[in-house]
Amino acid sequence: MPYLGTKGLKASDIRRFNVTGSTSATHTLTWVAPTEQSLIVTINGVKQQEDAYSVSGTTLTLTSALVATDKMEVVGINDVGTTVTPAQNSVNLDKLATTGTPSSSTFLRGDMAWTAVSDTSGLSSMQVFTSSGTYTKPSGVTKVIVEVQGAGGSGSAVSTPKCFGAGGGYVKKLLDVSGVTSSTITVGTGGAGKAANAGVGNAGGSSSWNDGVNTTLTAGGGEGGRIDGTASAGGSATGGDFNVEGQGGGKSGYAVLSGGSFLGKTNGFEVTGLNLNSAPTGYGAGSGLGTEAIASVDGGNGIVIVTEYK
Repeated sequence: MPYLGTKGLKASDIRRFNVTGSTSATHTLTWVAPTEQSLIVTINGVKQQEDAYSVSGTTLTLTSALVATDKMEVVGINDVGTTVTPAQNSVNLDKLATTGTPSSSTFLRGDMAWTAVSDTSGLSSMQVFTSSGTYTKPSGVTKVIVEVQGAGGSGSAVSTPKCFGAGGGYVKKLLDVSGVTSSTITVGTGGAGKAANAGVGNAGGSSSWNDGVNTTLTAGGGEGGRIDGTASAGGSATGGDFNVEGQGGGKSGYAVLSGGSFLGKTNGFEVTGLNLNSAPTGYGAGSGLGTEAIASVDGGNGIVIVTEYK
């Protein structure tokens, strides 16, 4: 019975282990002892110092083995109790110390606070410019992939030597627009077609992105078809992670579907005196050959595509 001012010890507070007739230094307790200090070890009634034994889990190891006539008693005090592992899916919100209100639109943060879901990172939207203007960044957008396609030149229109218009250049780049609110967009216009027998083709216009913070992206327009017997030059491409110059315009006698761009295709060709000069498809391709009797058509216009990410 406890006396006034004390509490009664429970069975879980004191453990006892007796050994007789052993000649071993190692013994297995019936409980897990947290430290040597939690044990009182006596051999033949003599209390042992803590350096005379060690404990690891349920294993008690003496520095010297017992002899057969020894009697050892081990008393464990302040037992740490039994570890309880909850069953799978058995812990509910009532057992958690959280703040806020749980719902289908909140999540539990590491500081145990229920917080509204606000992270909508990933692909968000796209803006496409087929004419010059101003890009305005939507709220929450932090990065964009910008594609800039220059315009194509028009083919020359003479008897010979004639030449396709060249394709415009193409630029693609991933940009951090955290500090950007808007950007100036320039979209090049395809080189105007030439009247029959009117000579050198017209160059396509350059397209560009300029936000004042990042490197300016510029896709040059393709050169107009030449009349000096050499191929016209494709448009330049600068500033991107990926830069592709436009395809040069082929000269008479070698002109079969030349003057293409990354985002467009020419529809002109020359085969044994036959000229076909339809309008380019897509964006940025040069137009085909005119002659002294046939006009060349306009080169393909440029385009700027902005893919937005939050």
